[in-house]
Amino acid sequence: MKYGVTLPNQGDGIDAEAIADLGKAAEEAGWDGVFVWDAIFGVDPWIALTALALRTERIRLGTLVTPVPRRRPWTLAVQTATLDRLSDGRLILPVGLGAEERNWEKVGEEGNVKLKARRLDEGIEVVTGLWTGQPFSYAGQYYRVDDVTISPTPAQSPRIPIWVPGSWPKPPATQLRRMLRWDGVLCGPDTDIRAMRAHLVEHRSATTALDVIAEDETPGDDRARAAAIVHPLTEAGLTWWLEAVWKTPESEGGVAGMRARIRQGPPR
Repeated sequence: MKYGVTLPNQGDGIDAEAIADLGKAAEEAGWDGVFVWDAIFGVDPWIALTALALRTERIRLGTLVTPVPRRRPWTLAVQTATLDRLSDGRLILPVGLGAEERNWEKVGEEGNVKLKARRLDEGIEVVTGLWTGQPFSYAGQYYRVDDVTISPTPAQSPRIPIWVPGSWPKPPATQLRRMLRWDGVLCGPDTDIRAMRAHLVEHRSATTALDVIAEDETPGDDRARAAAIVHPLTEAGLTWWLEAVWKTPESEGGVAGMRARIRQGPPR
């Protein structure tokens, strides 16, 4: 079981330096990962994660989540490969639709969920194809790549882990295909983790280890109650708990409040 924190890229006192400082505090307090929002209007997550990579040695890094439909996949492939090299193979790439963002149309981006889902799937194909470091071509509905090779390639093999949102029971067909193909599932509310994990282990096409991830909050000052929240999920097959420090009572104090919760440590 691993434990991470989720940090916002918006709000009073939030900048790349603050995110790097909070991430450094998380590593010192025994957390295993730091994940930063990738919202349209806010601190650029890749700059913040670069600063964090240079301040830390052990902790895993990532976004939560990167909306691939509004990113150029070839640019995303280069950004992530570069950061994975810089961090010595510590990057994780959670991806999604960005369905909760309300600013897509304000900047002329496509807001239709079905169209974004198609762009997501094509975008992942392009990113992972370019990560191989071999000449790559792709002809889809939204993206076209003609015999492109990128450098550097990721430090990790076979690739940077990709996490996708998922739910159980009865996930939409397109969502289930992603869950079966990639490396981790970000569980939606009320997900039956045990049943989902059993189905994925039996049917998934990926050969990488399967991560199951949940995000919520625990009381840092009550270890017994925190354990009561997390332990049943661990027993059901959860592999990552992400502490949403951005919404804890302590975070009402802004950066100082988030730092206070981080320093209390993970709910082991």
